[in-house]
Amino acid sequence: MIGSYVAVGDSFTEGVGDPGPDGAFVGWADRFAVLLADRRPEGDFTYTNLAVRGRLLDQIVAEQVPRAVELAPDLVSFCAGGNDIIRPGTDPDEVAERFERAVAALAAAAGTVLVTTGFDTRGVPVLKHLRGKIATYNGHVRAIADRYGCPVLDLWSLRTVQDRRAWDADRLHLSPEGHTRVALRAGQVLGLPVPADPDQPWPPLPPRGTLGIRRDDVHWAREYLVPWIGRRLRGESSGDHVIAKGTLSPDDIKMRIASVA
Repeated sequence: MIGSYVAVGDSFTEGVGDPGPDGAFVGWADRFAVLLADRRPEGDFTYTNLAVRGRLLDQIVAEQVPRAVELAPDLVSFCAGGNDIIRPGTDPDEVAERFERAVAALAAAAGTVLVTTGFDTRGVPVLKHLRGKIATYNGHVRAIADRYGCPVLDLWSLRTVQDRRAWDADRLHLSPEGHTRVALRAGQVLGLPVPADPDQPWPPLPPRGTLGIRRDDVHWAREYLVPWIGRRLRGESSGDHVIAKGTLSPDDIKMRIASVA
């Protein structure tokens, strides 16, 4: 019976791709917090989301980990290192060493630390060539989890997010349905009863022609890939002026989800 939960991470945990009615994002961690809160008496659960999009591992360790340690919750979810791994020239072995030091700090303060693996990027145009690098990092994450007794939210094995409907138009962040399926899988990892099966197959889609696929790829490159590359060249981050959501009420999260459902 988890009474307090702190989410630590980057855009994935902030919830980019899952917008609420006010323009702020919801995301899997907020949805997971609702599942946890429903297991507690009303008003007997606290949730804080410290995640900010674009953050690298060292930034997360400097900005978010100390706050999570201070809060000393029953549960911390820790997803970090993905933005480091996709950068050219980074070494997944070295990133994993820094990841482990953060896990050690969190494990000393929190009741449970839930860690996440990276997604299988076989179908992502810009990232599919990094699949081996991500798999190497995932292997380290699982080994670290074994050493510290951490449950693992294994996103690589969640096959239903291989469907394009699980992803936002930018192809880098999950859609609302994708975030929902991750939240359900997180609940399963902790042994919670969940209201739906995250592995439930998607309804079949009509076949797509080559011309339609090419047109979608051109639109995606113009609207998302070129600006993403531009930010990298300028040394900018999508999260440069973003403030973490902080402490959230599960009832407020429910209302925000319901208003866009």
